[in-house]
Amino acid sequence: MEKIMQGRMDRGFERYQKEYEDKAIAVLRSGWYILGKEVEAFEEEFAKYVGTKYSVGLASGLDALWLAFKVLGIGKGDEVIVQGNTYIASVMGITINDATPVFVEPDEYYQIDADKIEEKINDKTKAILVVHLYGQTANMAKIQEICKKHNLKLVEDCAQSHGSLFNGQMSGSFGDIGCFSFYPSKNMGAYGDAGAITTNDPELARLMKIYRNYGSEKRYYNMVVGANSRLDELQAGLLRVKLTHMEDITKEREQLGAYYAEHINNPLVIKPSVRDGATSVWHQYVLRVPTEGGAKDSVTTGGEPNTRDKFKTYLEENGVMTLIHYPIPPHLSEAYEYLGHKKGALPITESYANEVISLPIYTGMTKEEQDRVIECVNAFRI
Repeated sequence: MEKIMQGRMDRGFERYQKEYEDKAIAVLRSGWYILGKEVEAFEEEFAKYVGTKYSVGLASGLDALWLAFKVLGIGKGDEVIVQGNTYIASVMGITINDATPVFVEPDEYYQIDADKIEEKINDKTKAILVVHLYGQTANMAKIQEICKKHNLKLVEDCAQSHGSLFNGQMSGSFGDIGCFSFYPSKNMGAYGDAGAITTNDPELARLMKIYRNYGSEKRYYNMVVGANSRLDELQAGLLRVKLTHMEDITKEREQLGAYYAEHINNPLVIKPSVRDGATSVWHQYVLRVPTEGGAKDSVTTGGEPNTRDKFKTYLEENGVMTLIHYPIPPHLSEAYEYLGHKKGALPITESYANEVISLPIYTGMTKEEQDRVIECVNAFRI
């Protein structure tokens, strides 16, 4: 029995293989590999796609995050509000600048709960970092109101939300800066590490270009201590190819998500839902598998397997591979032990961490593969 992987990148490559190979050869033959015409063209095209005036290509999504807070002037003594249930890179973008993350619980859609943000705001609060998790855009209307009311900067982590909308507006275009990762597994993935920011502010775009290139706007004249975070020509060229197909890639993901939603009917699992006004591009299709009487944290304590763990094992025994995004919330990670958060500080976040599981979903997934996943999910019993 052939395994169904949780994610696959080869199918997406094979679908547009000739276009990718032609572009790669053209870039290699050009003799120009860093900050050239491909990067400039990609930045213009990606900004137009997202709906912003500017885009700046970078080396990774993490660089996009920490450089965003750097150019916004947020640092030591400042606080940034962020949701608890996110990948740790989101929080690293804050703490690399010596600012302090202040965690807010997620809502039923796994996004930051906009109704719980204001209670966390104080004189030290300088920004809100919204993470559009799993491919769905957060409640941006309410969050924009809060930022305006309290004069806060708004940064969007769009690493998982390429092409998702809220009230018809694309993620990455709401805040002061939108941060994107093009890690190969993303819906709009490159073929190596790559990232970008989007903004409508010409000064922020200018500063980002300075910081990404050793702090230099003019060669050998360094204004600030910057970074080496330049999107290379090859990745930019390959991303330009993928960008021309994003409408079809997004449509396919939406169909895969809808098919799961229609056919999964096991009462032991909770299917994801989408907020009115928002769309999801289903970067991940995440179920929750609650444990009666409360989930036991078998991942972080080595305790008895909870229902989610049994479910995961059952699927794997039947050739269906899954992943857990993410088993250890950032506030309980060893890296952020110094913040002093204890288990129980964010009960919803921690409950989700013990219950979520991501089903296989990828470009080129066949109906037969998806039917097999659905059959296994529906057949699971305790």
